[in-house]
Amino acid sequence: MTVYLKDPAATLAYTIDWTAHYLVTDSVVASRWRLEPQEQDGLVIEGSDISGNVTRLRVSGGIAGHVYRLANEITLASGDIDERDIVIRVGER
Repeated sequence: MTVYLKDPAATLAYTIDWTAHYLVTDSVVASRWRLEPQEQDGLVIEGSDISGNVTRLRVSGGIAGHVYRLANEITLASGDIDERDIVIRVGER
């Protein structure tokens, strides 16, 4: 699990390169992100996409001092499903 620091005023993109984990002959065909916790004035998912075997997520906002978990669940062409997490700690930078 990777932990990132994000300013509440920033809008940033985060990526997971699934090729680096184990994909050699398979490919990512679907990606879904879950945000926890979901709260008023909290972190907001602005959008996401897939490029090859790299999934990307753009987020904005967040409350200083709060920690958010972003879980990326992928489906592979083979039908397998996997998940990785990113943790974002929001703080003034």
